[in-house]
Amino acid sequence: MNATFRKISAYAISITISASLLACAGDPLESGLDPFAPMVFKEGTTTMPLNPPNKSTLQSFYVSERSVFKFAIDTDSILIGKDGVTRYIVVVSNPSGEQQAQYEGIRCDSFQWRLYGTLENGIWKENPLSTWQTIQSKVPNRYQAALAQGAFCNFTTQEKSMNAILKALNPSNFTGGTQPSNSFGVIAN
Repeated sequence: MNATFRKISAYAISITISASLLACAGDPLESGLDPFAPMVFKEGTTTMPLNPPNKSTLQSFYVSERSVFKFAIDTDSILIGKDGVTRYIVVVSNPSGEQQAQYEGIRCDSFQWRLYGTLENGIWKENPLSTWQTIQSKVPNRYQAALAQGAFCNFTTQEKSMNAILKALNPSNFTGGTQPSNSFGVIAN
């Protein structure tokens, strides 16, 4: 009886101590963690694509009336990362028809883009100098801004629905070449 009582008492004390520790861990005043403090961005690993852009899934999108280039995105390449980065393959065509394929990423929270690599002679080459850069909205070839404003972002948050992104990229719905909006075409005030 005494041994049973000691075991029950030990279990009760353990549960009480565990509950107290868990309660303190959730309290920002006790734990020192501020739930309202800005989060530090930590990018996940990025692997280069294995294949060139799929010509059957290239979706053209409008950028600007001043742009001399044409732009298309490989819809099969779009990856909505858990780290807040949307990665994709974009194909840029110059007026003479030559094309350049690039693997890039966009962050909606900071309105930045990154060039991970380019397709050279059918092989993806990683960009060793890749860094996050601010997306430019007032330049003729503002395709990153068009993608962010027209499909990938809901203002400053990443669009998490692939269906919403594909719907927004549809040429009849795409608003990226106009004013900043979310993926449903709602204009920012």
